[in-house]
Order: sequence, then C-alpha cells, then structure tokens
Amino acid sequence: MLHGTLWNKIIVFALPLVLTGIFEQLFNAADTLILGRYDSAAAMAAVGNNTPLVGLIIYLFLGLSLGANVLIAQALGAGRLRDASRTVHAAILLALFTGLAVAALGECAAAPVMDWLGVPEEVLPLALTYFRIFLLGMPFLCLYNFIAAILRSRGDTRTPFRALFLASLLNILLDLLFIPILGWGAAGAALATDLAFLGCAAHLLRSLLHQAGVLRLEPRLLRVSCRLAILRRICAIGLPAAAQGMMFDIANLVLQAAINSLGEKVMAASAAAFTIEILLYYGVFSLNQTCTTFVGQNYGARNLSRCRRAATLCLAFAVIIALLNGIFALLTMHAIFSYFTSDPEVIRLAETRIEYVVAFSFLCAIGDTLSAALRGYGNSIGPAVIAFFAICGSRLAWVFLIFPSYRTFANLLLCYPLSWILAAVLLGIYYRTFMRHLRG
Repeated sequence: MLHGTLWNKIIVFALPLVLTGIFEQLFNAADTLILGRYDSAAAMAAVGNNTPLVGLIIYLFLGLSLGANVLIAQALGAGRLRDASRTVHAAILLALFTGLAVAALGECAAAPVMDWLGVPEEVLPLALTYFRIFLLGMPFLCLYNFIAAILRSRGDTRTPFRALFLASLLNILLDLLFIPILGWGAAGAALATDLAFLGCAAHLLRSLLHQAGVLRLEPRLLRVSCRLAILRRICAIGLPAAAQGMMFDIANLVLQAAINSLGEKVMAASAAAFTIEILLYYGVFSLNQTCTTFVGQNYGARNLSRCRRAATLCLAFAVIIALLNGIFALLTMHAIFSYFTSDPEVIRLAETRIEYVVAFSFLCAIGDTLSAALRGYGNSIGPAVIAFFAICGSRLAWVFLIFPSYRTFANLLLCYPLSWILAAVLLGIYYRTFMRHLRG
C-alpha cells in the first residue's frame, strides 16, 4: 500500500471486497428469492420490510469497525506495532459488547418499531418474527465485521472473503432446508442467516487466533481497563462513520413507512429491487473501504501525495462501476425480476425502482468515495454532518412535504437522486477545503 504502482494494488485489494460484498448480499437475496418462490408475497414483503432495520444495524457495525480499521492502518503505516496490537484487542472487546447490546435492545424495541413503520396486518406477524430471530445473530455479525476490518487494515481481504463465501453457501443450503422442505417460512430464513453468521464469525476468530505478528489475538490481553483510551479513539472515528451510514437508513426507514402505505405489492417490488440494488452497489462500496484503508496507511506514513492519488483513483473506479451497474440493470431487470415473482405488477414496480435508483447510483458513488477518503485521514465528523443534512434531511423533507401531494412510487423514489446530487456537491466543496488546510 505504501510503495509501487497504485492502480493495480487498489484493484487487487478491492476485488476480494467486491466478492465479499456480493456474497454478503446473497444472504438477503437468497431469503427473498426462496421465500418468493416457495412461500408467499407476504413472506417476501416481511423480509423486505426489515431491510432498512437490518441495514441500520449493519451500518452501526461497519462504522464502528471502520474506526478500528483506520487506527490500525495508521499505526502500521507509522511503524507503531504495539499500538496496532492494542487496537486489535480493544476492537474485539467493542465488537462483543456492541453485538450483545444491539441484540438486547432490538428485542425490546422490535414491536414498537414495526408499529411505527405501519406494517400491514397481513405482513406484521411474519416481519416481527423474522426480525426477532435475526437479532439473535447480532453478536456473530458484529464480530465478523470487526475481524474483517482488522484483517483489511493490513491488506488481507481474502480471508474475510473465504469465510463469507462458505457462510453464503451454508445460508442457501439452510434456506432450502428450512423454507420449502420444513415449511418454516420467514422464521426459517432468519434462522438460516444466524447460523451462517455464526459459522463465519467462528472461522475468522480462529484465523485471528492463529495470526502471526501484531494482529494476533491473545485472549489474556482482552482487558477493558487497559483499553479504555483506545476504545475512545475507535469510537471517535467509528461513531461518526456509523452515524453517517445510519442516517441513510433512518431516512430509508421513513421511506419504508411510505412504501408500506402504498400496499403489499409495492412492498414486495421494493424488496426485490433493493436486493439487486445493493448487490450491484457492492463494487462501489468495496472501493470506499479500499480508499479508507489506502489513505489511512499512507497518511500514517505522512505520504500525502500518495493519499491524494489513491483517493482520485478510487473515485474514478467507483463512478465507472456505478455507471456500468446502471446500464446492466436497465438491460436485464425484467428477466431478473421474473425469477423473484410471476406477478406482472410487482415486476413493473420493481423495474421502476431500478430506473430511479440504480440508474443514478453514480451520484451516490461520488459522495461515498469522498467520505471514505476523509475517514482515512481520521475525519469522520465532517462527512457525517453533511450526510445528515444532505441525505437524511432532504429525504425526510421530500416524504413529508412533497410525497403527500402526489402519492406514487415513482414520486417517492425521486428523492434518491436528488439527495445524492446535494451530498456530492457539498462533500466535493468540503473535501477541497479540507485538503487545502491539510497541505498548510
């Protein structure tokens, strides 16, 4: 990361991340596809209804783990090996605590949240059951994200990919057992996901216990009292990053409530389209993670010119991938959604979401990559504040002020590209200002 040609190193680093993201999304895709084929539209809608809630939790885990990733990458770049080792152990402690806390709080809040979302009566029992069972796997999901972030800080993206690949296969096999054979429906889909993440976390934990060098996990060093200062530093970077991601999903929760008000078919269509949408966007997301790690290590080594080149290359790659994703989705969407459902109305509505969201995702790629570069420098608060106003604020304003006067699915979806334009402009201005100050 610190020497040699950048573009090929970025591709080699990012490619396993792309594959990891794709297989991670296969968890949701398998649930949605198998439920749609072997159960009912209500079960598929139940999983789709929970997507923003699940995303909210994942953004929390990803954001906090990013704090560990940045600190370890900067320590390795600066040659502070002892600090890197201490951060590894602090990160594992934080992962265990966060996973357990989210599981406990989520179980208590599940029913009120479903009521607030206005889930239709025919979907509510399935949605609540799916979410409560899914929450049982949160300690494993959190541990996976933190260990993957630790390994990525040193440039290892292959080990997390292998673990998630095996977990994805396990999830699909369990879905096929629990849903069409045992008839457990949405509950079976959630249980399959939990068991798959248990296997994934166990595989990565074993890998960390057998690591050579500073990333090796020593259970005897897992002491909270000795890691408080590092935990605070992880949270100082990770919490704003988590908040930025969670703001997207808080706004999406409000959007989900608006989607729910349009009926079961819109819910099912949105669930199917969102599955494809996220699957395609993982190419961009992997470049965001790559950008943060490359900038973090080179900033630790105080190589600012290489930081700028890495950020520029990641931004260019991200925009190109997002544009190609949009073209691919527009050309293949009818055939893809025909596998999810045979209902022509659901297929038509799913295609509408692709046209308004995936086709314009290159705008999102610009803002996300600039945010990732800033986090590599250790600046998480600025991007989070901009995301709050540009993404969360604009979407909430659209739902409450514009959507009620013209209640169509297309009008609701229009807030996505508009909010991305606003975020990209503001983040572009902020990034240029930050870099001028950094150069002195």
